[in-house]
Amino acid sequence: MSDIGAFDRGTAAPQDAGFGDYVQLLKPRVMSLVVFTALVGLLVAPVQLHPVEAFAAILFIALGGGASGALNMWWDSDIDAVMNRTRSRPIPSGRIERGEALALGLALSGISVVMLALATNIAAGALLAFTIFFYAVVYSVWLKRSTPQNIVIGGAAGAFPPMIGWVAATGHVSLEAVLMFALIFMWTPPHFWALALFMKEDYHKAGVPMLTVTHGRKATRTHILVYTLLLAPIALGAALTSIGGPLTLAVAVALNAWFVIGAMRIRARSEDQAIADKYAAEKAFFRFSLVYLFLHFAAFLAEAALRPYGLGGW
Repeated sequence: MSDIGAFDRGTAAPQDAGFGDYVQLLKPRVMSLVVFTALVGLLVAPVQLHPVEAFAAILFIALGGGASGALNMWWDSDIDAVMNRTRSRPIPSGRIERGEALALGLALSGISVVMLALATNIAAGALLAFTIFFYAVVYSVWLKRSTPQNIVIGGAAGAFPPMIGWVAATGHVSLEAVLMFALIFMWTPPHFWALALFMKEDYHKAGVPMLTVTHGRKATRTHILVYTLLLAPIALGAALTSIGGPLTLAVAVALNAWFVIGAMRIRARSEDQAIADKYAAEKAFFRFSLVYLFLHFAAFLAEAALRPYGLGGW
């Protein structure tokens, strides 16, 4: 690739890359969420894998998540170079070439899918393959730059890991797996729209049709509240299934009450108020959204750990 071509895609002149740059290419923060939710899905399933099989399953799901991240960074390197939040990533900063990212993403995709199928079952491998395709092609290539519903539909990619973990253990999808998927799927829009409220200019400069850009912040605030209200019954419903119990239900009630109150506060705020305190409420809601998801899945895990002692579950 010529230097001109590299700059056209938002990359600087190539520099030496270190190991940490390749790790960053795999989006380790996103991968940590993938690993945690997939682990929960695997451990709360009614069928328990041998520890070696379970470790292999999580390892290959993590590699699949990293593959998705590398492919996303390969495709988005031009807009990453424009946004303040992403311009220091390995490709736009010139530490890794686009071709390297593509090759790594494709290689990890193939390895993770084949090895997960061999380590567990074909259904899990096929679901991981679909997840990588959905994130890299459906979301990154198609939805992200074409519709303000990019996060709504594209959120499915991040919602699949607990379902993959469940299928790796059981070989099939059940109501519990669907509800874990739905929990993340409905959580994703308010989570990212809260970020977009105080990062609107970044998306505007990059030409990404985020809801804040196409419909404005006021409409985005309303959408956050609507999706938060729709999220609550899903969380409560999951707590009432076989993966839930009294602890999970208590956690769901507390977290969703807090989440809804936060969304209502954001909806009631004017732009003048947000600007005056530098979007403090929006940033707090965004940070809490991370805690919200972690504690929900931690509750599922705690319930499963307590169940053998007669202290968890219904």
